[in-house]
Amino acid sequence: MGATLDIIRQGFFNERRNTEAGMFNIRLKIFIAAILSFLIHQSSTAADSPRYISLAPSTTEILFALGLDSEIAAVSSFCDYPEAAGLKEKVGTFSQPNIEKILLLKPSYVFCTGLEQAEAVAGLKRLNLNVYVSDPKTIDTLMKSILEIGEITGKFNQAKMLVERIKKEVSDIASKTAVIARETRPKVFIEIWHSPLSTAGSGSFVDELISIAGGRNIAFDVKRPYSIFSAEEVIRRDPDYIILAYMDKKTPVEIVKGRLGWGGISAVRNNRVYNDIDPNILLRPGPRIAEAILEIYRRIRPNE
Repeated sequence: MGATLDIIRQGFFNERRNTEAGMFNIRLKIFIAAILSFLIHQSSTAADSPRYISLAPSTTEILFALGLDSEIAAVSSFCDYPEAAGLKEKVGTFSQPNIEKILLLKPSYVFCTGLEQAEAVAGLKRLNLNVYVSDPKTIDTLMKSILEIGEITGKFNQAKMLVERIKKEVSDIASKTAVIARETRPKVFIEIWHSPLSTAGSGSFVDELISIAGGRNIAFDVKRPYSIFSAEEVIRRDPDYIILAYMDKKTPVEIVKGRLGWGGISAVRNNRVYNDIDPNILLRPGPRIAEAILEIYRRIRPNE
């Protein structure tokens, strides 16, 4: 489940788990690593082949998509796609990277994301490491991020081709749904997690995916990109489709039908509750974004 809900679930729940002890531990590691930094960075790595470390599953996917497999020295333990990522050396978890190990690997660049990695990013920068933070909020900013990573890694032409391919795939779907009036679009609820009940609101990546796929996010007016959402409000807004962004042994309808009042929701009554879309493509802003839109499109517009 860690890899499945990586960035977004980290943003929801690990905020509670980031105790003062945890923050002290990071700072202590950074302090100790400073000693290593002074020694390690005396030796130039300019003559060596580029060595990249990725601490975020999304940036790992981008690096592999650009053909940088051999230059990737290590990744976080949450980086699970493509399959080759699992064979790379691990340098800690998503929110608790091993600073000393990163320094010993002498990376040309460390690729990170926002949210909980902010503390680690600041520490890596204090140690004079080259750090790139990819934290796109929209498809356009994701495309910009891919191009910037391509420029950093000397794969700008490959990045351009990747961006062009993604844009075309997204455009192919958008051209089918752009003419659909908002009021006739099916209402969609994407449940990121069930306890507490959480979803994607306005300004989120997921909200944009739903819109391009031809749906209407019932949480469109929630100001925070990702937030806890009222179960009573789901009932009141009566979504036509419910997509669960996590896996469970029970069938998706069984998961939600037993909740108080949910049996009368249109999506539940019409058996339109799904949990068969890979959560990683839904929640990671990476190269598979067009695939995520297509999967939503196929669920909410099955007759097209």
